[in-house]
Amino acid sequence: MSEHVIELPNGNRMNWPTSLVLVLFHIGAIAALFMFSWRNLLVSMALYWITVGWGISLGYHRLHTHRSYKVPLWMEYFFAVCGTLTLEGGPIFWVATHRIHHQKSDQPGDPHSPHEGGFWAHMGWILFGETNHNNTRVMSKYAPDLAKHKFYVWLNNWHWVPMVALGVILLAIGGWSLMFWGIFLRVTLGLHATWLVNSATHMWGTRRFSTKDDSRNSWWVALLTFGEGWHNNHHAHPTSARHGLAWYEFDISWITLTMLKALGIAKQVRVVKIDAVLAEREAA
Repeated sequence: MSEHVIELPNGNRMNWPTSLVLVLFHIGAIAALFMFSWRNLLVSMALYWITVGWGISLGYHRLHTHRSYKVPLWMEYFFAVCGTLTLEGGPIFWVATHRIHHQKSDQPGDPHSPHEGGFWAHMGWILFGETNHNNTRVMSKYAPDLAKHKFYVWLNNWHWVPMVALGVILLAIGGWSLMFWGIFLRVTLGLHATWLVNSATHMWGTRRFSTKDDSRNSWWVALLTFGEGWHNNHHAHPTSARHGLAWYEFDISWITLTMLKALGIAKQVRVVKIDAVLAEREAA
């Protein structure tokens, strides 16, 4: 990837369709708070884990982007569908953007570096400029492995379909209150949690490894994102399926993956040699 194709100049122009959708989701999230029930809360928590934990952390990030492990193709597709339920775009768009982030991390060309401002890193890059959400042809240049699959191409073009289907199901099962909790509130919280990995973990936290970027480890972001907050660990060892390297670095996605491995579902799991790495850091 000698040159990037995504130009995201800070404050260039408003992306009105995306901005309107995000405003509506935030309004819906506030409205959901006036429709509380324990059923709505429990369903939303389960969906949050399935979509952010399985879809983004285990799926889009550790599997589809970095190929840290292998699972049967049906599960790989399932994780991708879960990822679309976060409103973060299709798999080809997400993977391509994240690979560019690693290539240009905190350098010119990084899609969401805090060097352009904390707000820009958190959500400004989505609100302003051209992010090529639906330009599958352009984004496929950075995710050719996914572009070989007709399913991923279709899912990237129609990434909003699973969200609409889920909304209809929740509406039919539990009415408007369940739909508002399971879609608007859950999605809005999930977006901000994921965006914190782009913003907070490049501004605040600890650094175990001296990487070329500003990545940091943040325990509270890790709790919100099922282990993605151990971001400095990840940037130092991007293909490792385990992000929380020390015993006290809680990584729910890694725990889930060890269970899948024990069941014989996940194979060829790539993990950095933790003892050697930590010993090297302590000696330094």
